Amino acid sequence: MTNKHQIVFYPVGNGDTSQVVLSQGRRVLFDFCHRPNAESADTPEIDLKKRLKEELEAAGRDYFDVVAFTHADADHIMGSTQFFELKHAAKYQGKDRIKIRQLWVPAAMVLESASNDQQSDEFVILRQEARHRLLEGKAILVFSKPQALMDWLVPKLKERGEAATARDHLFVDAGTLVPGFSLAADGAEFFCHSPFIKHCEGGDVIRNTAALVFNVRLQAGDSTFDYLEIGDAHWEDLEDIVRITKWHKNDDRLAWDVVNIPHHCSYLSLSDVKGEKETEPKPLVKELLLAGKQDSYIVSCSKPVVDVKKSYDQIQPPHIQARKAYERYLKEVKGRKFLVTMEEPNATKPEPLVFDVTAGGVSWTKMALIGAPAIVASRPSRAG
Repeated sequence: MTNKHQIVFYPVGNGDTSQVVLSQGRRVLFDFCHRPNAESADTPEIDLKKRLKEELEAAGRDYFDVVAFTHADADHIMGSTQFFELKHAAKYQGKDRIKIRQLWVPAAMVLESASNDQQSDEFVILRQEARHRLLEGKAILVFSKPQALMDWLVPKLKERGEAATARDHLFVDAGTLVPGFSLAADGAEFFCHSPFIKHCEGGDVIRNTAALVFNVRLQAGDSTFDYLEIGDAHWEDLEDIVRITKWHKNDDRLAWDVVNIPHHCSYLSLSDVKGEKETEPKPLVKELLLAGKQDSYIVSCSKPVVDVKKSYDQIQPPHIQARKAYERYLKEVKGRKFLVTMEEPNATKPEPLVFDVTAGGVSWTKMALIGAPAIVASRPSRAG
């Protein structure tokens, strides 16, 4: 079997969906944002449900090995409760639904509260699914283990006649490797950067702050390559990650060949000040940007980021000032390209961004047509 992994980003507007396809076939999906208008041929957003089903069918599958929801904002879960098979209620099951062999969620998704009029909202349905799997003790990993979650879980375990520690193996702490994957067996490992326990303490959970952030390390041949999968972290969260990672001497986990920048190219993931022409990143965010390797890529899961006069006054992301900052530091580390999911190959009909990871390096590939052979859009990067 060819030792090739792939990282795929889907054009869903200002929303996130990406997938890591490992060389031996295992698939890890990060977030799911299917917009109803994408089912029309007249809109640029991809019909995500149709596309993912086609890819799975081509691989002879009706499941993902892992589906990881970085947090419960609508642009990360939209349409998921109609697409996936959920174990907690029969109405979310059926032959056409895609199965999730293992669900990854931050503790915040299990802890979220909801009013009576929110019970049909997708975040509540996914919360119920996560709680069901956690109580059943299988097919889930929960990231972070705050006291508030244990206060909810332990009495329920007692009702079932189980020990307070019976689910400890299903929790993953920041600063550790996710169980179930290894470089030896899969050519991949997932290092959890966030959330920290403090993100889920002291009242209401802030979704973005408590979102999942991973270093995904992929091995091809004798070389390893790093993909930073970041939820909608703000600059304060990124500075926390850099500070704590360095304190634990895990600096190598900050390096990246590909990075999914947070929050749809918002300046708030760089600084609290947008800047007139360009955002100036906070010091530790700047360190993270400078951890990019030669020939690296930055990906913005967002609408087009155009450099026209009115863009500089735009309130909602994407922000042109942020793009200019990212491009500045990408150039400084001798990276390759800043890519926007809704711009490639064009803004009228964007297609998924596909990166091949082989012993020769990381290469952005383009599809001439769906199902047509991929052509390498840029030279392979240096191995190492």
